[in-house]
Amino acid sequence: MMSIFLTGFLTGLSLIVAIGAQNAFVLRQGIRRAHVVPIVLVCALSDAVLISVGVFASAQVSEAFPHVLPLMRWGGAAFLAFYGAKAARAAIKGGGHLEAAAGGAGSLVAAVSTALALTWLNPHVYLDTVVLLGAVSARFASAQEAFAIGAITASFAFFFSLGFGARFLAPLFARATAWRVLDALIAGVMWTIAISLVRGG
Repeated sequence: MMSIFLTGFLTGLSLIVAIGAQNAFVLRQGIRRAHVVPIVLVCALSDAVLISVGVFASAQVSEAFPHVLPLMRWGGAAFLAFYGAKAARAAIKGGGHLEAAAGGAGSLVAAVSTALALTWLNPHVYLDTVVLLGAVSARFASAQEAFAIGAITASFAFFFSLGFGARFLAPLFARATAWRVLDALIAGVMWTIAISLVRGG
């Protein structure tokens, strides 16, 4: 049972750690120390729901809602393109630094809404959690619960580490140039994912 838990943990972690729109947002909020707890909870709990669906009900969901993924693909591409444009504007405009960012952290509702959108409007999240984890878990028909718990634990561990570990980068991001570079990288990540979605990747 422990070996299946570890398989789920390592499989889930390998799919989560890749730099993506959701991770970039969590990293940025973590550096700013802005609404970190609710944001990492939103991301981890969302993963928990999607992993559970993937492990226990992926086949039924695909049959019941065959047109969901195409709609999510275009909606996700539009949202990521917009968010990427905001990050690019911030990179070009500049003038940000850690103190200024912390003072203008934005509302909790806006932060949580963005985290939800970056999670639930990204078809890659469904591919990783529902499709891929669901497929791997099928190998452990008698112990799928252990696999799912392992993958969910990996999600919580990763997002809390990313959100709260980012604060150690605070000295670096006391400089405006570092924020411009980070925003430029975030814009690149967002636009790359958006383009891949439009192309059907």
